[in-house]
Amino acid sequence: MVIGGSPTAFLDLPSILIVLGGTVAITIVSFSLKDLGQIPGALWRLMAYTPHDPRDVGITMIQISERARKNGLISLEKVTPTLNDEPFLQKALNLTIDGAESHEIEQMLQKEIHYTANIQSKSVDLLRRAAEVAPAMGLIGTLVGLVQMLGNLSDPSTIGPAMSVALLTTFYGAILAHMVLMPLATKAERNSHNESILNSLYLAGALSIGREENPRRLEMQLNSMLPQSHRINYFE
Repeated sequence: MVIGGSPTAFLDLPSILIVLGGTVAITIVSFSLKDLGQIPGALWRLMAYTPHDPRDVGITMIQISERARKNGLISLEKVTPTLNDEPFLQKALNLTIDGAESHEIEQMLQKEIHYTANIQSKSVDLLRRAAEVAPAMGLIGTLVGLVQMLGNLSDPSTIGPAMSVALLTTFYGAILAHMVLMPLATKAERNSHNESILNSLYLAGALSIGREENPRRLEMQLNSMLPQSHRINYFE
């Protein structure tokens, strides 16, 4: 764009309003008000989420298990305040320390995992829906520009602005869909999958700690949940 001429030639306010306004409006209509109230927060969390190595998470859980087995569950009260960045793990350990039954902890946290995954899935659906709509709004803008141009062929001064709307709306729709929304949706989906795996590891570790199992047994259990390339060899 810079090499071929002035970048300002690619700026057109009516085209931007058609594509952005139309994409936002149609996407909002596609979801319920309840979903729209929950999605922004979940989407922000997914975008700001920093993926963790499942192996590191597993080692952390084994170390916490060793501490609990050596010093008792009460010793974990000094650990939980340091886990503010991992609210799911913090909640799981607090329930364990409070003496909740294993089946109650599992049932409660499985519901939370399912609820979180559901909201995150809707966030990804919102981005993908917006990516579907953006090119269509570009096409609509193109048709609007062509109608305006054909309706005013007698006035040459209107042909340029009408053609600008016709071409730039398609351009904006393609850019918005394939260079912004689809990459964001892919990133959000990947982060959601990663978070779901980590929460499952946290849950397995908390249940094992609550049952006062040997940390070696926990290592075996965690390895059964991890791919071969991420297996833990903590005790070796």
